Amino acid sequence: MQLNFQSYGHGPPLIILHGLFGSLENWHSISQQLAADFQVLAVDQRNHGRSPHAAEMTYQLMADDLKEFVASQQLGAVNLLGHSMGGKTAMLFALTYPASVQKLIVVDIAPRAYSAHHREILSALSSLDLNSFKSRAEMESQLAPSIPDLAVRRFLLKNVKRDEAGAFYWQMNLPAIEANYARLSEALPTQRSFEKPTLFIRGERSNYIRAQDLPAIEKLFPRVKHCKIAGAAHWVHAEAPEPFLRTVREFLSY
Repeated sequence: MQLNFQSYGHGPPLIILHGLFGSLENWHSISQQLAADFQVLAVDQRNHGRSPHAAEMTYQLMADDLKEFVASQQLGAVNLLGHSMGGKTAMLFALTYPASVQKLIVVDIAPRAYSAHHREILSALSSLDLNSFKSRAEMESQLAPSIPDLAVRRFLLKNVKRDEAGAFYWQMNLPAIEANYARLSEALPTQRSFEKPTLFIRGERSNYIRAQDLPAIEKLFPRVKHCKIAGAAHWVHAEAPEPFLRTVREFLSY
């Protein structure tokens, strides 16, 4: 699978993986800032952004997609940063292909299983008949009862695009994401460990990484450091970009 990506700057390679319902576009500003020190390669994972659609979607498949991408770009060992779903892909990639990773950064996700708390979002998005809308504002209004947070609605609706005829369509593969969602909620395998420098960043107001998750994280990633970003919730990079960037640069520079 040839993943869509955008490259920024020059220097040691740093791959960035977005989260569920996201795309590399969500990381454009961060990628631009980090491009002063790295060749940043922001990647669309399968069934997201402009990358190919596929019926199957597991973390192992996404880690293998990334392995193919690293080989196709002749990158050698890379620095790897993943947020949420992308963090799980990044973790499994490092655990499976440790020689391909120099340093690992995981943003606001643990290797454990998560409850299926996106089911309501998936149901709400699937219920939209895109042909019946004239604007995204109309879609926002219909989604409001199920998804009351306007910022979340607008984030999700970035996946709605117009074709050449002006008709709306989902850029992400919504049916495949919904069909494979249970797999995306599963814990990662714990038979291996990654012995290189690792940083887990979490938002102070997020509950995605709990105190009880730390022993499992430290077993899989024995050289781990932890950082909590004050005032941020799950979208740490968007809610607190300056401390996020400072933390990433400090970790990658030593």
